[in-house]
Amino acid sequence: MSRKIKMIWDFRGPAASKTAEHHEIHLKEYIAIEKLPLKITGFEIINEMHAIAFMVVTDENMIPVRDALKPHRATLFED
Repeated sequence: MSRKIKMIWDFRGPAASKTAEHHEIHLKEYIAIEKLPLKITGFEIINEMHAIAFMVVTDENMIPVRDALKPHRATLFED
């Protein structure tokens, strides 16, 4: 079974939540354009000055997505 990896992009400042929300749109567009078998994306507001956008990938997709989109960090994803 393949691991799931949550790739994370951090956004900070007063517009962080709107920027993270908008970034998720681009992540979904990338998945569609590249025809990737990925379904999990999202954004989370950490606090008023920090928000994240994320995409969950498998081991097989991790390196190409990482190299193309340059996430700030990643963690293992648990359902």
